[in-house]
Amino acid sequence: MEVKNIKIFVVEDDEWYRRLLVHNLSMNPDYEIQAFGTGKECLNNLHELPDVVTLDYRLPDMKGLEVLKQIKAINDDIQVILISEQDDIEVVVDLLKHGAYDYIVKSKDIRERLLNTVNNISKEFKLKDEIRSLRQEVKKKYSYENTIVGNSPATQKIYNLIEKATRTNVTVSISGETGTGKELVAKAIHYNSSRARQPFVPVNMAAIPNELIESELFGHEKGAFTGAAARRIGKFEEAHSGTLFLDEIAEMDISLQAKLLRALQEKEIIRIGSNKAVKIDCRIIIATNKNLLEEVKKGNFRQDLYYRFYGLPIDLPPLRDRGNDVIVLAKSFIQQFCKENKLEQKLLSPSASKKLLAYPFPGNVRELKSVIELAVTLADEKEITAEHLLLEDAENIEGLLTEELTLREYNLRLVKRMLDKYDNKPKMVADKLDIGVATIYRMLKEDQ
Repeated sequence: MEVKNIKIFVVEDDEWYRRLLVHNLSMNPDYEIQAFGTGKECLNNLHELPDVVTLDYRLPDMKGLEVLKQIKAINDDIQVILISEQDDIEVVVDLLKHGAYDYIVKSKDIRERLLNTVNNISKEFKLKDEIRSLRQEVKKKYSYENTIVGNSPATQKIYNLIEKATRTNVTVSISGETGTGKELVAKAIHYNSSRARQPFVPVNMAAIPNELIESELFGHEKGAFTGAAARRIGKFEEAHSGTLFLDEIAEMDISLQAKLLRALQEKEIIRIGSNKAVKIDCRIIIATNKNLLEEVKKGNFRQDLYYRFYGLPIDLPPLRDRGNDVIVLAKSFIQQFCKENKLEQKLLSPSASKKLLAYPFPGNVRELKSVIELAVTLADEKEITAEHLLLEDAENIEGLLTEELTLREYNLRLVKRMLDKYDNKPKMVADKLDIGVATIYRMLKEDQ
């Protein structure tokens, strides 16, 4: 990152003292100094955008406080250091209240004090620049085009819905099979919205034991229960002013749904062990791979909570329904993986493209990404061929897709197949499918 010079205005009516301050500050080659003898001269030149103003408290034309107020009114990012011969605590407090960065008394050690203060301001500027740069990188990473890659009509529809979601704080419900990119869409909405500078807090409801969900969401006070050694804020408070993403919401126990509904309606939460309500302000985005309305009919999900969540629905289509997007995504993953691993860029052969288009991808985009990364690793030559694409038996999977199964039954079969493939290791399968181990155990238990 390019280091930016710090522009400093020195405002001092005493010519000798003004030269002293300019001389001391000029010792640092990264500082650009301009000097003025009156407050009016300083204000008339603020269009040159100084970073710092050292301001004498007593000027011949204006009081330092008045100049400070006008500087802050014009550009609040300018840091103002007041310099004076008097050490009046009430004056200091008043100046700090109106936005002064520091107050320095004219004394023998003013050189060290002034240079230290400007140096601290310089460090803060660099930190802000780094944060701003990182935010731009995050925003670019989660732009619509980088989040849902493709040009199919289904993908274009998703772009349109994400754009609509970023304009307001409406609750968004994202549905779709496992691996379709629900959390990526949630992040795209957050990082392109007015809340982008605030936290994005994801919570996987399926990965949290039922007895811990309340504490995880709402927090607890010290001593609220055995093991509560200190106060802990919950995810709602963490997401204040930002976005709370509740993934796998259908897995939430119905006994806790009433408390969640109350928090959403009242816009406040109560930590476990407390009677004090805490106001919350966070956007809610939910995601599920189940049909919530069906879950309501089965009695697994509260109807009133369902309508509270409905908001703007975004249904992510499975990869098998996105046509040529498979090839567009594959090429994107190849380019990304080669760049990250400093490899020579590889090409996708016609045979490989044909094989990808013929495969139904039950694991959706997540499966495609893993397949492509492995193919890049296996390919010694510049071209990726069909032999480098290690896919499941397409015929068996196609047969499975033609059966009339519920989503729960389909997911159960997929989990069982993955367990067979990975030697009945639930943790490994959970990592592959990006779900909680508890979800796998729950699905197997329900099948008994």
